[in-house]
Amino acid sequence: MNNERILILIFSGFGAGIAIRSFVNIGLPVVLFILVLAVFSFVFWFVRKNIIFISFFIFLSALSIGILRYQFKDMQNISSELKPYADSEVVVRGIVVDEPDERQNSTKLLLKAEEVFNWSEKKWISVPGDLILVNAPRYPEYKYGDKLKIEGRLKEPEAFPSTNPGQEGRVFDYPAYLAKDGIFLEIFYPDLEKEGEGGSSVKRSLFYLKNKYLESVSGVLPEPHASFLSGLTLGAKRSMPAELLDDFRKVGVIHIVVLSGYNVTIIAKAVASVFRSFLPWGASIFLGMSGIIAFAIIAGASATVVRASIMALLIYFAQATGQIYRVSIALFTAGFFMLLHNPKLLRFDASFQLSFVATLGLIYLAPKLEGLLNFIPVKFKNVREVLLATLSAQIAVTPIILHSMGTFSLSALPVNALILITVPFAMLFGFLSGVLGLVSQIMAFPFAWLAYVILSYDLKVVEVFSNLPFSELNISYFPFIAVVVVYAFLGWFVFFKQKNKWPGGN
Repeated sequence: MNNERILILIFSGFGAGIAIRSFVNIGLPVVLFILVLAVFSFVFWFVRKNIIFISFFIFLSALSIGILRYQFKDMQNISSELKPYADSEVVVRGIVVDEPDERQNSTKLLLKAEEVFNWSEKKWISVPGDLILVNAPRYPEYKYGDKLKIEGRLKEPEAFPSTNPGQEGRVFDYPAYLAKDGIFLEIFYPDLEKEGEGGSSVKRSLFYLKNKYLESVSGVLPEPHASFLSGLTLGAKRSMPAELLDDFRKVGVIHIVVLSGYNVTIIAKAVASVFRSFLPWGASIFLGMSGIIAFAIIAGASATVVRASIMALLIYFAQATGQIYRVSIALFTAGFFMLLHNPKLLRFDASFQLSFVATLGLIYLAPKLEGLLNFIPVKFKNVREVLLATLSAQIAVTPIILHSMGTFSLSALPVNALILITVPFAMLFGFLSGVLGLVSQIMAFPFAWLAYVILSYDLKVVEVFSNLPFSELNISYFPFIAVVVVYAFLGWFVFFKQKNKWPGGN
């Protein structure tokens, strides 16, 4: 048995164990039974030397490890020091450990608790770093590393009805969604007092540069163009109107203004296509990969950014070398270590799901669908490549979107084709205007004007298509078993369907 097959068995078994445990509460006796089967498989292999038995041994061992890893993660909960204060008024000291999530009228802060005030003993008690989600007013502004004292009502998160159109009867498991990141407590609009600063100096510097750039963009472009550009370049949707975000979702281009691998892989593909129109092939690939790394650094190198950037880099490597099989092993290796670090990503993190599946779509589906677009003339090669990337990624992620959100955009393909071809230029001119605006708004004006024209065109396309009847299809119920069936069919289409079925392509 070669090394690649062993890795595939390990990754598939580990992932299956996590997936099963995320839906079914499996006890230790079942895990022990699986391990016993694994031992028997090993014994039979030792006696018979049959590859089937050693395959079962590897798969079942990885399956049990995946179940145990999820079980260990699921044991995390509120610390014993803070548990007595849940659902009561508290005074807590802590530090903001992530970039604030700024919304139109509010801000979400992730606070790592350090001390809680004990009212009966009249003293501060140390706590082991519980994470608290603080829902605060939009102003005054706080930033990463701020040491805060907060006073308000501490409570455990609660599930709430879904607000997605057509899914009014479904309940969103908000506690499980937060628990994947180790958050088990939240507090709404407390009294806040800044007491100092701390945290990593490197992350503070990165976030400072990012915020200065976003302020510069806001200074050279009006709204909603500034927010749109912030979303394009760094995945930041500062003050972007909720109605506009809904329009982006409706026409299937929300991925260009949110931070996920779906965002990075689609846009990176579009950028590479434009680079190749006036640069040598190798130079376009190098610049594209360098741009992804620069994006990860400027965006703050958070876990979500790093995951998205890894997926995008793997796509570039696949295109540069043509070694799809080896890139697939690298992709599954990256996914394995991400799940080893946090197994709850598999079920409760849409960003991870979309990143991983969209990357698979671009690696495997794109070559299979290429022949469908041969009717587009060669002189419109960039348009064809953008359409191919959009189509393959859209097909790959649609089952997840239908299951989790219940929406399907009927206008996604034409809107992506009309917008993504302009995205590299909007990003280029917008980025230059933001950087030059740090020095002088006069220097930034020519590039800001070009960015404004392109962004206005993109926003107009979204407006026109979002107002069309039947631009979005709402599906009230798309069961998980349907997701499994669709992906089984896609797997058959990619790996078992006869080649050259489509005219003019594989």
